[in-house]
Amino acid sequence: MAEKKTHKAITGKGSALTKYQDVMVGNRSFLFLLYFELCGWFGIVPGALGMLLRQFFWSRLFGSCGRKVAFGRGIVLRHPKRIHLGDSVVISEGCILDARNPETDRAITLGNDVILSTNVMLSCKNGSISIGDSTGINAGTILQSTNNCPVTIGADGIIGQMCFVVAGGNYHIENLDIPIRMQGIQEDGGVEIENNVWLGGKVTVLGGATIGTGSVVAAAAVVTRSIPPYSIAKGIPARVTGSRAEGKEECA
Repeated sequence: MAEKKTHKAITGKGSALTKYQDVMVGNRSFLFLLYFELCGWFGIVPGALGMLLRQFFWSRLFGSCGRKVAFGRGIVLRHPKRIHLGDSVVISEGCILDARNPETDRAITLGNDVILSTNVMLSCKNGSISIGDSTGINAGTILQSTNNCPVTIGADGIIGQMCFVVAGGNYHIENLDIPIRMQGIQEDGGVEIENNVWLGGKVTVLGGATIGTGSVVAAAAVVTRSIPPYSIAKGIPARVTGSRAEGKEECA
């Protein structure tokens, strides 16, 4: 379990410095640690000066970073070398990008023109998150991937405010003699949100679900199973109530 591994890394043997490098930085290089800490100071500088400092210095923190990437104030980065950013990405104030997955060098991938609004959290605990070109993630949304169950979001998506998308989020509960937290995470295959999908505010998407291209999910719905392309879905659990393709002639 990711939580158990993190707890052991923090409380187990080793110096405070190596624990910090393993859990937060993701790199044992002392020179990279110094650069990471320097960039951390730039992370709290306000105004235009802070934006310029971060744009110049932070690009070297990541596994790869495109052109014209903008970073707001108060962003938290963990294992930044496992994060890859396309061109013209915008990461707003208070976002958390947690790429702690030692099994891959591409835990978080953001395509070109992706926008993360304020206080968005991308959390990879032995998982991966990929967001396609020109997709916007609105304020307060949490994307979480654990136990090698990926979260994949296609291009041109609109993810509303305070949505929760979780892959690998369900524990086994079969054994009554073992605490639930110790029974492990169920493998659910992850979450796939295809191209041009609009999720309204406070939508929850659970592991194992695919939301087809061009679909719309109404605010506060809970998606527990897959939704076909161009569907309109609402409710708890979410059910398809209409189709955007009805009455439309297919192009030859």
